[in-house]
Amino acid sequence: MDLQLKDKVVLITGGAKGIGEAITRGCAREGAIPVFIDKDIEAGKRLESELRNASAICGFICADILPAESCRAGVEQTLEEFGRLDVLINNVGANDNVGLENGSPEKFVSSLRLNLFHYYNMAHFALPALKKSQGCILNIASKVAVTGQGGTSGYTSAKGAILSLTRDWAAELLPCGIRVNAVIPAEVITPLYKQWVGTFPNPEEKLAHIVSKIPLGKRMTQPHEIAAMVLFLISSQASHITGQHVFVDGGYTHLDRALT
Repeated sequence: MDLQLKDKVVLITGGAKGIGEAITRGCAREGAIPVFIDKDIEAGKRLESELRNASAICGFICADILPAESCRAGVEQTLEEFGRLDVLINNVGANDNVGLENGSPEKFVSSLRLNLFHYYNMAHFALPALKKSQGCILNIASKVAVTGQGGTSGYTSAKGAILSLTRDWAAELLPCGIRVNAVIPAEVITPLYKQWVGTFPNPEEKLAHIVSKIPLGKRMTQPHEIAAMVLFLISSQASHITGQHVFVDGGYTHLDRALT
């Protein structure tokens, strides 16, 4: 299947590691021009060098996108270097376990800032360029938005809001021809996930318990499997798909738990 992504400029937040890295690599393989923003300068430079050594055109912007001005600057730098913007992929986020009992009003707001506000800021600043290209927006959410998890009020609020924003932006941007969709992972093995599992007394036992609950294949979802769906949804092959929440989770969210 020809995704027709060649020379499309794709701006990816958190694109140097985990799911973001898989998306960046996937874009490069398809001949797109991935521009990835990440605050991890070592990981970013390493990935940029690897892609360019493989003759891919790409860009790396080292920045923390939590300040709104960093979001504006990231979009502006992309346009200055490549002259256009075809796709925005909002990906940055981390489950910081800010709950009702183990949190505070201040920590709750900080969690929303970490996981939500930059989604709006990036889309707001990217919109004029996306209107010109009739591009699209892809948001990475999380299954906790629909299942809950307990003890993570900030993260689940942010991810729920991202699903809501996906639908609202899809409706608002219909006249512009801009499509907006969300991909919803569940249990994906990434550096952040490994770090989270490592906080438990017996990480291997915890991971085995989680894997036993994943219906399809009793295995974790791999980052490249999330990236594959993202690439399809931002491609012309998905030209009549907008406002959708697509689960890539091995049946974890919706299939009967009796199956596991």
